Amino acid sequence: MEVVHRKDLVKYHVRNWQNQKKTIGFVPTMGALHEGHLSLVRRARAECDVVVVSIFVNPLQFNQAADLEKYPRNLEADCRMLEAEQADLIFAPDADAFYERIPAISMEFGPLTSVLEGEMRPGHFSGVAVVVSRLFHIVEPAKAYFGSKDLQQVAVVKRLIQDLDFNLQLVACPTARNEDGLALSSRNARLSPAGLKTASQLNKGLSLAMAEFDIQNPDASQMAAKRFLEKFSDIELEYLEWVDADTMEPVLPGIPVSNPAICLAARVEGVRLIDNMVLENHGNGC
Repeated sequence: MEVVHRKDLVKYHVRNWQNQKKTIGFVPTMGALHEGHLSLVRRARAECDVVVVSIFVNPLQFNQAADLEKYPRNLEADCRMLEAEQADLIFAPDADAFYERIPAISMEFGPLTSVLEGEMRPGHFSGVAVVVSRLFHIVEPAKAYFGSKDLQQVAVVKRLIQDLDFNLQLVACPTARNEDGLALSSRNARLSPAGLKTASQLNKGLSLAMAEFDIQNPDASQMAAKRFLEKFSDIELEYLEWVDADTMEPVLPGIPVSNPAICLAARVEGVRLIDNMVLENHGNGC
């Protein structure tokens, strides 16, 4: 495994692999790796000839400087984990090297980013799209692996690939969870043991909404989950909504949708967490 910090060195390796007709699997991350990230690396390892992992805390996708500053960073520990998973190349640039100047471009995705995270974090998905586009151009992967915990991000990247005609496949992998059902996140490291237990109630709220979902009255299951989570004073719920997993449009009573998803964002001990569950293949019978 090699760790590089310069784009030109990544491109050098990419050209060699392409000359050898090797398929490149790519896992973009912001570091502070956990089992969720590693599950993506394993999937890429199983499906591709070589695996590239990026570790880059992208300043463009943070709305608050304090949140960017607090984001956990431990490159040495991340590299040890990735070496154990047999990653081939780690691309770990600093911001000044990655962005020679602050990009003037912004990317808009219409209704896809006007709700949920897009509404709560203006400009966030533009920052995601800019960094992902740059990374795709540098790494030129055949497949790129993303976790489904960031469901809206997956939908945005799918649209980005389609609209800009990137020659690659997006592979959305299931959300990794701990034994209490809490979605794994780098932000979980900022929670106390009590906070982790409280945060596990988010999974129970989503499960309740899933169990009670009825397309004729989706609001009923949504409200049941909200009432459950409101019992926990340490949970500050920002949103909990049924949407179409592909378009992020709200699920309306009596209107069939292929993949209804219940999505939430909440703060526990001041740490912002997101999660979702998708009622897959519900089709016209929902």
